[in-house]
Amino acid sequence: MAAAVIWILLLVGPLAGLGDTEAQQTTLQLLVGRVFVHTLDQETFPSLSEHVDVPPTVPITYHAHLQGHPDLPRWLRYTQRSPHHPGFLYGTPTPEDRGRQVIEVIAYNRDSFDTTWQRLVLLIGDPEGPLLPYQAEFLVRSHDVEEVLPSTPASRFLTALGGLWESGELQLLNVTSALDRGGRVPLPIEGRKEGVYIKVGSASPFSTCLKMVASPDSHARCAQGQPPLLSCYDTLAPHFRVDWCNVSLVDKSVPEPADDAPTPGDGILEHDPFFCPPTEATARDFVTDALVTLLVPLLVALLLTLLLAYIMCCRREGRLKRDLATSDIQMVHHCTIRGNTEELRQMASSREVPRPLSTLPMFNVRTGERLPPRVDSAQVPLILDQH
Repeated sequence: MAAAVIWILLLVGPLAGLGDTEAQQTTLQLLVGRVFVHTLDQETFPSLSEHVDVPPTVPITYHAHLQGHPDLPRWLRYTQRSPHHPGFLYGTPTPEDRGRQVIEVIAYNRDSFDTTWQRLVLLIGDPEGPLLPYQAEFLVRSHDVEEVLPSTPASRFLTALGGLWESGELQLLNVTSALDRGGRVPLPIEGRKEGVYIKVGSASPFSTCLKMVASPDSHARCAQGQPPLLSCYDTLAPHFRVDWCNVSLVDKSVPEPADDAPTPGDGILEHDPFFCPPTEATARDFVTDALVTLLVPLLVALLLTLLLAYIMCCRREGRLKRDLATSDIQMVHHCTIRGNTEELRQMASSREVPRPLSTLPMFNVRTGERLPPRVDSAQVPLILDQH
């Protein structure tokens, strides 16, 4: 329910808060294959504090989507650690994303419930200058993704990496959270980070140190739990803790050979001496199989039925055998109980019959007379409510 209310405020709030005011529009230039980072904070939304001074501690959340679509384009991602931290739009456009894309961003003040929105016009073009065929990707376990997105940490990483990749200018190509690559959420312990993958490109070949780290021998040592082969000094430490067992190098300077296009044939397979399918199928009679399939279960069911009928009907002892096996005293006792039961049932059906002699007293306790009492208790109902 709360999520639905927030969505309604996010969708209706800009129209109600801004009225006829047009949304702010910012134009940004992007390059294909180069990382793009845009920070979302109060400085990029000046209309948040246009009428009232908004302190920097006010929680603000953002929602971004492609114009005319409910979500962002596939190459662009959004992250925000908490409402008290700035948000980031980041990603690397691909050649298929060339052109103009409009991103709508809505800022939502969690205290005053004020909303404002902004349009980001992204003009994506081809990069200028030399190509970057040599690309290396590093897993930095000491940082989260939002900690390396600002320009200062990113520049510091490239400067430190220059000690391992001596020649050539390094450029940041892509930044990806380790969680988006199958990583696990770390425990809430101080010092544990999610990790981030940083891809760097250069026009200069890889150094000997990087080639040794990414060699099969180094990966074999990592698989055995041993440290990798790092022949040079780790200039990234201690600011960046890089997992040297997860370094990947891609060399695009040598073009890959194009795959030969398959030649369409006439649809007829060539003669194969190892595959000789039969040309004719011999006739086969299925009457016997059908009879066996139907008659065998029916015969089994019939035998079981006859066996059950013999057990139930043909092996009964009978009443005569039962009476002969019972003693005479037991039979007399049983007949007496049955006769008394029938007499009680007849008395219960009609209360007008005289009392049985077995229920009359031998004499009156008070007078000593051997006569029945004056009040016949047989006329008194067993339950008074029957009157």
